[in-house]
Amino acid sequence: MKDEMLTLTQEWDKTFPKSDKTEHKNITFHNRYGITLAADMYIPKNASGKLAAIAVCGPFGAVKEQCSGLYAQTLAERGFLTIAFDPSFTGESGGQPRYVASPDINTEDFCAAVDFLSLQENVDPERIGILGICGWGGMAINAAAIDTRIKATVSSTMYDMTRVNAKGYFDEADSADARFAMKQALNQQRIKDYAAGEYELGGGVVDPLPEDAPFFVKDYHSYYKTDRGYHPRSLNSNGGWNKTSSLSFINMPILAYSDEIRSAVLVVCGEKAHSRYFSEDAFKKLTGDNKELLVVEGAVHTDLYDGGGKDAIPFDKIESFYTQYLR
Repeated sequence: MKDEMLTLTQEWDKTFPKSDKTEHKNITFHNRYGITLAADMYIPKNASGKLAAIAVCGPFGAVKEQCSGLYAQTLAERGFLTIAFDPSFTGESGGQPRYVASPDINTEDFCAAVDFLSLQENVDPERIGILGICGWGGMAINAAAIDTRIKATVSSTMYDMTRVNAKGYFDEADSADARFAMKQALNQQRIKDYAAGEYELGGGVVDPLPEDAPFFVKDYHSYYKTDRGYHPRSLNSNGGWNKTSSLSFINMPILAYSDEIRSAVLVVCGEKAHSRYFSEDAFKKLTGDNKELLVVEGAVHTDLYDGGGKDAIPFDKIESFYTQYLR
């Protein structure tokens, strides 16, 4: 199967500086639904032989020019071949309609990245890991439950997108009546979209920021709507997802079989992150002595996007974890 021809930006337009310790190139690969994905590959300079490789994605509503690229480039500086990819339907990746999310297809995106990496001449196919940030932390754990080729998984500041869509933040809307009302609204939106011939967007991170906005909204605004993390292709920085994207997440819990993961998993979260409960609950379900939970002292959710100005991302630990399990 041939990859779709995508238009990939050639200039460096990332939210982080380019490293002089890695080689960078644009690549594409396809998933088993025929969608072509765009990615940045980072290779340690002067590397030789077959390398351990890591595929990185997230956060939910971000693009590879933001957090995932930072993680990928930093891990390449530390000796891994890495790719940071845009999920299906977003960024520079293919797929129609645009700006739709799927618990199935977005988990498959990780598995497709493993397909691609497994065939690279400079990659050892027995030493492949994945890393998911925010909503893609949950997708990464789900991919590890499916894909036995994945030898090590890191979730960073994770969300379980199926849980938050079905139950609301902090499970405060966890009732059949609340879900019924939400499904009614979303299905009415389907009729509106069908009649209009296009999909209405839900809006990205709110801007301007209301004075009474909850802390987690302020946290997102400080990243996506400022020079710190804004990117013109980021859904969260701009118009957001299709309003109906939530539908498939409501009744498809992605972590149902995470207790059967045999490969290594490192779950990283911030001590003060509003999302901490997702990570801790996901970790409780994991089994085996190759699973670890790391709570980063003082960190909020977006501190693990870019370090938050205080080097909050525990790259030393992440490197040692991959080094141990991608041997």
